[in-house]
Amino acid sequence: MAAALDNIRVVLVGTLYSGNVGSACRAMANMGIRHLTLVAPNIQNGWDEGEKMAVHAGDILRNRRETATFEEAVADCVAVVGTTARGGLYRQHVKAPRDCAADIVALAETGPVALVFGREDKGLLNEEIAQCTHLVRIPVDEGYTSINLAQAVLIVCYELFTATGLYHPPHEKAPPAPQAQKMQLMKNWQIMLNDIGFMDEKQTDHMMQGIHRIFSRGVVTKDDAAIMLGVARQALWAHRNPKLEGRKPSIA
Repeated sequence: MAAALDNIRVVLVGTLYSGNVGSACRAMANMGIRHLTLVAPNIQNGWDEGEKMAVHAGDILRNRRETATFEEAVADCVAVVGTTARGGLYRQHVKAPRDCAADIVALAETGPVALVFGREDKGLLNEEIAQCTHLVRIPVDEGYTSINLAQAVLIVCYELFTATGLYHPPHEKAPPAPQAQKMQLMKNWQIMLNDIGFMDEKQTDHMMQGIHRIFSRGVVTKDDAAIMLGVARQALWAHRNPKLEGRKPSIA
């Protein structure tokens, strides 16, 4: 799957601002994508801002490829994935990035794949859309559909990176606690709560039901939080109360 990422290139068409290019480079590096092509860039503000925004992904920016035409940028690609926020007759087959990410990664295992992003002010032209084999649209609220170029790059690249399965979240090192250990924990808590005066014997069964529930699912409700706050307050009082000095703990 890492080879698939190496076959993916981000293609920015007619980009206006170098800061967006630099930020896109940073997004690409986050997701393991290293190849950038600029089609007829129309940079309005020089490259200083781009270098600044790239942060530690400046090598992607400096190693970029520039082409004069869209056709040249995608000529060797087995798939050309265009991004579009606009509707229209020839854009009705768009999919969300997540819905086609696995297919795109599979294609990238066979050859180069271009992820194409259009101009900041008007996106991709119809003649460029016509050359795309896939179209994606990032789901957004209908009230505001415009997405910053670098953010769009990050979202699409994230979905592809996730589809590779390369990321493995960390897991707990310790095995799950056996029931016998959990019950011993509850027994010791009951003794401790009685010792510090949190509850008397008549309340024990009722209060321990709440403690059991908290330990099984965590502090979820206001009642859960109130119980644990009460335990903390009572434990502090017991610690500070001189009348309890010298008492031997009852916990087994």
